[in-house]
Amino acid sequence: MAQESAARTDARPAETATFDAVVVGAGFAGMYMLHRLRGLGFTARVYEAGGGVGGTWYWNRYPGARCDVESMQYSFSFSEELDQEWNWSEKYSPQPEILAYANHVADRFDLRRQIVFDTRVTAATFDESSGAWLIETDRGDRVTAKFCIMAVGCLSAPNRPAFAGMADFRGPIYHTGEWPHEGVDFTGLRVGVIGTGSSAIQSIPIIAQQASRLTVFQRTATWSVPAWNEALSADYLKEAKAHYPELRAKARARPTGFYFPFNTEPALQVSTEERERQYEEAWQRGGLPFLGAFGDLLFEKAANDTIADFARTKIRSIVRDPATAELLCPQNVFGCKRLCVDTHYFETYNLPHVKLVDVSTTPIERFTHDAIVVDGTEYKVDAIVSATGFAAMTGSFDRIAIAGRGGRTLAEKWHAGPRAYLGLASEGFPNLFMITGPGSPSVLASMIQAIEQHVDWLADCIGHMRDVGAGTIEPRREDEDAWVAHVNDVSTVSLRSTCSSWYVGTNIPGRPRVFMPYIGGFPIYVQKCNAVMNAGYDGFVLQGARSSNAPPLVRFTERWQVPLDIEVISPAAVAAKRVPVV
Repeated sequence: MAQESAARTDARPAETATFDAVVVGAGFAGMYMLHRLRGLGFTARVYEAGGGVGGTWYWNRYPGARCDVESMQYSFSFSEELDQEWNWSEKYSPQPEILAYANHVADRFDLRRQIVFDTRVTAATFDESSGAWLIETDRGDRVTAKFCIMAVGCLSAPNRPAFAGMADFRGPIYHTGEWPHEGVDFTGLRVGVIGTGSSAIQSIPIIAQQASRLTVFQRTATWSVPAWNEALSADYLKEAKAHYPELRAKARARPTGFYFPFNTEPALQVSTEERERQYEEAWQRGGLPFLGAFGDLLFEKAANDTIADFARTKIRSIVRDPATAELLCPQNVFGCKRLCVDTHYFETYNLPHVKLVDVSTTPIERFTHDAIVVDGTEYKVDAIVSATGFAAMTGSFDRIAIAGRGGRTLAEKWHAGPRAYLGLASEGFPNLFMITGPGSPSVLASMIQAIEQHVDWLADCIGHMRDVGAGTIEPRREDEDAWVAHVNDVSTVSLRSTCSSWYVGTNIPGRPRVFMPYIGGFPIYVQKCNAVMNAGYDGFVLQGARSSNAPPLVRFTERWQVPLDIEVISPAAVAAKRVPVV
């Protein structure tokens, strides 16, 4: 694996240059976009704030960090050779292995020479006279490009609540999304963890092994199911790789973008005994597919109540202290927020040195020099872990001053919630593209597959613009409005729209409540993207093209033109917009 770039210095001179495209971010999205651009013969530059590739997996190094999609599917699918040569060691990949994979991809496809690390893009301004974007960085770079492509990630802007007295605390405060690369040793320390979302659920069992005392501050209990992680044998890998193309094709046909057993039967149409039996089987398989035990769990509240009751019974059977168990039992819809996958999370609360503090009704008052104060009680801590999540979906855009036609900023346009056509582009911002932006499946699908589909679509789009001599492309306002309305309309069909979560931005005070990802299912979304493309980019305006609405030359998107998996979703269900989503 290639070494990460050296610690940042300011020795590199500021740069002025012109490219066909500038890509912001060198995670999986930015790397794959660069690969496709280069394959088309476009000049490109990638700017990355971190010291290496990997995006989320470069920054999120907290103890226990790993993926919740099985390793064999959480990987690029564009290269069969890459599929065959890489070996995953575990069912669910740990962060170091995913980062190693990202570095392997960067090296194998020789991507680093066009990536500038340790450099954050601060502004992107569209020049209407030249039809180009001016991109500025914190190093003083001022480069221009015809296309500006935002590969900034959906969960990459840490949410850091400002607690009173933070400056008084004498110990270290860590955020799980910006973990020290050298690691942290909590041996013998009193540790406070704020938050019980995914990163907390993964890290708490490991921190508890080191800390002399661990105090967890919980605002909202989180649903979690066991991962039952295990090593992958050589025989398993050989068999899986022999059928990799079929697995990839089946995954692309599923609403989640990854394949797992799914039972379409309604939960309430079987006996109580049969329902409990199927829940138990699904629990023993573990992971996100637990939500596939029945087909209507995210659409019928009465059905959802049955799986919620089953999961609460499991929590009560694991956690020995009844009061703590009740605090750990969520009261909201099962799967309303992103379902978590854990290894011995609930068991950790049986340890004598681990305490759970409820801050749902009596929030954290303040920090002192050596404690966190709740309801007048001081909880002594030597170190604090802030597992408080991210400004999801739009937080990374907020970090960059993006200005389009007439100087209008993206922040101004999105003040009441993000507005984008297909999650790919926003009216008024020509040639500005977003990979897995708001209004696309993104976090409700397997992220790498969602990334690949977007990049392939964008590559075909940019290639088509060159073919027909188009100068700019941007959505029509009426089509963008119709798509945003459709995204919101479809979200109301699912029980996921009923609770406060980062899906709707309510984890950040003051943010507008808008369901940001597209919940209608990955294949339905892909079909829409394909239809738009095949109709000569219906809903977009191409300026300067020699031929209007010409069907494009399809270079990369052919593999995404797949039907819905009829095992999972019937035509009647499609008509009713009832699409199962994990």
